[in-house]
Amino acid sequence: IVTGGRTARTRFEVVERFTRPATALVRCRLETGRTHQIRVHLSGAGHPVVGDATYGGARSAIVLDRPFLHAARLEFDHPASGEHLRFESPLPDDLAVVLDRLRSGSYG
Repeated sequence: IVTGGRTARTRFEVVERFTRPATALVRCRLETGRTHQIRVHLSGAGHPVVGDATYGGARSAIVLDRPFLHAARLEFDHPASGEHLRFESPLPDDLAVVLDRLRSGSYG
């Protein structure tokens, strides 16, 4: 989101909405791979990643030592072999605790 910057595309969908504090769980699908791409795009759309002080996502009600950002699945074709690779990872405990608290309404 800078003049002269390289093209980048992120598709996102809202998976779940929360009211206290006003937040949402979103799923992002990257069509390109740029540094900080998700963080920049969501911030530019007015919806910064929770816990991301660099791009405006600090929330006083939700204390995190890092942005609430997790790669649940990565897929790509290996550049040398052409083999399609897929990796999956469960949500880390620190983020799962925040999500459980949002779902239970205990931040309100």
